[in-house]
Order: sequence, then structure tokens, then C-alpha cells
Amino acid sequence: MSSTAGSVGTASDTAPPLTPTNTSGDAPPSADDTNNPSSSTQQPSTPTGITATSTEDTNTPADSFLFASESVTESHPDKLCDTISDAIVDACLTLDPSSRVACETVCKTGVVIIFGEITTSASINYEQVIRDAVRDAGYDDPAKGLDYKTCNVIVALEEQSPDIAQSVDSTKVEDMGAGDSSVVFGYACEETPEFMPMSHSLATKLSARLAAVRKDGTLDWIRPDGKTQVTMEYVMNNDGVPTPKRVHSIIISAQHAEEVSNDKISADLLEHVVKPVVPEKYLDDKTIYHMNPSGRFVIGGPHSDAGLTGRKPIVDSYGGWGSYGGGTLSGKDATKVDRSGAYAARWIAKSLVAAGYCHRCCVQLSYAIGLAQPISVHVDTYGTCTNKNGQTEQSLAKLVKTKFDLRPGCIVKELDLRRPIMRKTAAYGHFGREEEEFKWEKVKDI
Repeated sequence: MSSTAGSVGTASDTAPPLTPTNTSGDAPPSADDTNNPSSSTQQPSTPTGITATSTEDTNTPADSFLFASESVTESHPDKLCDTISDAIVDACLTLDPSSRVACETVCKTGVVIIFGEITTSASINYEQVIRDAVRDAGYDDPAKGLDYKTCNVIVALEEQSPDIAQSVDSTKVEDMGAGDSSVVFGYACEETPEFMPMSHSLATKLSARLAAVRKDGTLDWIRPDGKTQVTMEYVMNNDGVPTPKRVHSIIISAQHAEEVSNDKISADLLEHVVKPVVPEKYLDDKTIYHMNPSGRFVIGGPHSDAGLTGRKPIVDSYGGWGSYGGGTLSGKDATKVDRSGAYAARWIAKSLVAAGYCHRCCVQLSYAIGLAQPISVHVDTYGTCTNKNGQTEQSLAKLVKTKFDLRPGCIVKELDLRRPIMRKTAAYGHFGREEEEFKWEKVKDI
């Protein structure tokens, strides 16, 4: 087991034979989206009993490759904005299930702004919804970057454009047109019981654990902001399927109290965050740990970095595996196929892999604004199609069309997406979670 706490790790050997991910979203990434404040001149020491090692990995076998995925806690500035936007969606859907919502959030030191287009019959106290979400994220003191009691709240909302509304509205929900032109993707694989990539699953669970030990008091020095990254070593099996072999490295950046030492941070994160989450069989004496590699993370949250809705699309989806479309997920009601279409694509991909038609796959759907039927359906199994029931890679798209009604209104109806369940999706991924409300995670018999 190796650890360094003073230098940022870089793990890059052989590029995996994967379809590149399109990481475009509704907004470009900020200049500083790492959530690690500028390094202090004081560098952390290596924890007692843990040997420092180089971040350079020269021992990766030729038949394997490294792949990294990252995640953030629910209180990361961008995730806080996703949560606020989805809290607004839920507030509207609770009182008016037919609400049309497109709500963006931005936050910075001492201020939260929401803006967008909402058409609803509900009367919403938007300021209260915002303050409650900020409180729930743990921001209750200006020293943490934001205080729900005193922060400035600005609401700048208008109704949905009538030009868009007339193209979406229909007498029957099944005939509803797409709320926007969109391309969406869904992915599934056999790496985990939830049919998600191992690197993404572990990074997500580490972030969730980082928040849990803050909220239950296990680690009283942790503050709300945090980020995780897991690099897995994979090998290609005989069927051409990437198979997790071991954890190459783990990076955790946790906002912390002023007085805690770097040695304690490293020891506590290893004992109370890593060990309860990462199966022991994936850890070995070569696994590299970087605990707060910047050396100091006292200033965090919106005080350190501005937050914006939709700026963590890869965290929200598949950790860089598969592909990602051009639209974000949070802050939108289900008439926006950026959201409902992405849920349907995941539903399809998971159902195909679970049924044994392939070992992994990426599903693409495309829509045109105002039209009900999708423009295209594509299934890519990366050459892992099993030919079950005579289905070939080329015929799977036709199978999908016969088994799934992919009109936006039918997706909304089948997945029951007019319920106020969106806030629950905002942190720790929209996919791969066995939540009762997440009907897109229920495998369909095909």
C-alpha cells in the first residue's frame, strides 16, 4: 500500500480501446473546476506507517490499461446548484405535475441565483426552497463558503416561450412532442451488480461516504466540499470485455477544519472512507493514495469555486465510459428529452445487458423539437453481442424499437416522471442506484 499526500497524482499508460466520451454540456467548464484550492506553501507530510511512492506507474502490464473516473459530494458547488435546480423542479411538480421547468442555478460566496423559464399553476416560495437546499448541503456558516440564513438569493424566472410550448403541447400525453432537439446516450456493462463501470461506481460511493462521515459525526473535521477519483487497472478478457483487475490509485480531496493535521486527514480517510467502500480484493501494496494532494483545503464550497447547474455531466452519468450527449440532466422537467431520453437510453442499455444480448453496450437516441418519434436509435455493443435469439449487433436497434415506445410522452408515462423525484437524482449519479423511484433502473423483460 503506497501513499503520497503532497503531490498530485497522474496515472496514464495505455489508452483503453473505448469509444471517446463527448463531455460537452449546457455550459463550458470553468477555468478551475477541480475543487482543490491553490496549494499552500506548506506541503503535507507522509502519514506514519505509510510509505511514499512515485505517482508514475511503470509496471502496468502490456495487456492492461488504466481508466479513471471522478465524483463529487452533494455539497460541491456544482452539485449544490444541481440540487437547488432539482429542488425547484420537485417543488413545481408536487403542486402541478404538468409544470414545465428549465431552471439554472449559479452560486458564489454569499449568493445564490436561479434563472430560467417556468410555467406552472403552483405558487412556489422559491427563496425558501433555495435556502432549505443550501442548509441541507451543510452550508450554515460563512466560514464554510455559504450560509443559508444570510446568503443573498436572487430569482430571475420567466414563463416558457410560447413558441416552444405550442410544439410540445398535445391532447394526449403520448403524443407530446420533444421539448428540444437532443442527442442522448445510455450505457451498461457487467462490471458491477448494478450494471455500471467499476471505476465510476467506486468514485461515486467514495463521495457519498465522504458526505456520510461528515453528517453522522464520524469525522468532525470534515467540511461540506469534497471530490474523489478512482483509477482502475483493467484487462481485456477473451470476449473483448474490459474487466476490473485492481485499484491503481485513489484521490480524495476533503474540505477540512483549520486545525486538523495532514497526517490525521490521510489516516482518517483511509480508515473511515476508503476501507468501508472499496473491496479489499481490489487493493494491494501497489495501490497509490493521494489524500488532499493540494496540501490544504480549508477554503472550499462556493467561496473557493463558483457553482453552476449542469457542469458535472460525467459524474452524473457513467464516469467517462460510453458517451454523453449535449444537454445536462438537472433543472428540467421530463418533457425535456435531455433528461427523459437519457433515462430511457439507460433503461434500454441495462435491459439489453441484463437479458444477455451483449456484455456491454451504449445506446444513442436522437430527437427533434416538437416531434414525438425519435429521429434515430443506435445500439453499439463494442463487439460483445452474444447473438442471443438470433439477434445481431445490427438488429438490436430494431429489437429496441419493438420493445420500447420511445415517444417522450410514453417515456414520461412509463417511467412515471411527473413525480417529485428529481432532487434525489441530483447527487451521486442518475444511474446505477437501486432506488424505488428510479424506474429506469428496473430491467425490462425483452
